[in-house]
Amino acid sequence: MQQESVYNKFYKKEGDKITCLLCQHYCKLKNGQTGVCGANKNENGKLKNLVYGRLVAMHIDPVEKKPLYHFLPGSKSLSIGTLGCNMQCPFCQNWHISQVRESVNNTDYISPSNLVEMAIKHKCESIAYTYNEPTIFYPYACDTAKIAKTHGIKNIFVTNGIESKEVIEDMPGIIDACNVDFKSFNPDFYKKILKSPFGILDTMKLIKKKGIWLETTTLIIPGENDSEEELNQISLFIANELGTETPWHISAFYPQYKMHDKMATPIRLLEKAFDIGNKNGLKYIYIGNAGITNTTKCPSCGIDLIKRKAYHILFNKITKGKCPACNTKIPGIWE
Repeated sequence: MQQESVYNKFYKKEGDKITCLLCQHYCKLKNGQTGVCGANKNENGKLKNLVYGRLVAMHIDPVEKKPLYHFLPGSKSLSIGTLGCNMQCPFCQNWHISQVRESVNNTDYISPSNLVEMAIKHKCESIAYTYNEPTIFYPYACDTAKIAKTHGIKNIFVTNGIESKEVIEDMPGIIDACNVDFKSFNPDFYKKILKSPFGILDTMKLIKKKGIWLETTTLIIPGENDSEEELNQISLFIANELGTETPWHISAFYPQYKMHDKMATPIRLLEKAFDIGNKNGLKYIYIGNAGITNTTKCPSCGIDLIKRKAYHILFNKITKGKCPACNTKIPGIWE
């Protein structure tokens, strides 16, 4: 069951309350009170994770679906999620689990060791903590990841990027790769639309600094974050603060959950974002959720190294992390 030592690291007592240290909301909780995520509760002066081991989503996915394109291409990832989230995105594709704010005691408990056994059984090279925001169940992810590492299995966070500094400081040696949803460069978008703090810029810089492989995804929503100014801001931040080698996934929006008043993202908008990112020096830009071919090219000699159709690898020429034609090192985790 859950390890008390992990929990002690992620809350602190302040008078008759405790402060949850798992994400940037830093919820101050009275006894019996649950945080905005619906997953972490003050129970008699200690933090209790209500969704620890209570999984409601589990699938075996290609790692490209996370999306991670520079991380063990062509491999399988055991992908899991729980109920709850620390954002309230009106366009969430997994709203039926992320926006639930109640306990799941009727869900079968899966221990960290049993989850790792499943990954081994199905020959998954990684475990992805995804579907809802994994930061809210970090103690479970942490316990699982430590066991997975002893079996040579890597660990992935697919995250909205508002985990706390305390969590990111704990990640090195446990979490191998992150894909961070970079939803907007506008603080008001986070505050008003997502009901969230705007700490994502510092999060991505710290993840990069800690040596965790980082890719980032922007869902392009017509009329919300698709202006040339904002796409410039996003891509320039990636280039200048994270490095031009950081992959940027541009993803198409489709109306769902509470956001049915927007049209699906037209290809021309995705191509505009691609061109802006390319102009700003990004070396690896990919258009996702649109059913088109994505190619990783060598930034030195220009040959096609990896070609993908949707989530499937058509070919992969990278050899020991390098271009076979000119020996240029291609950033990523390849084996």
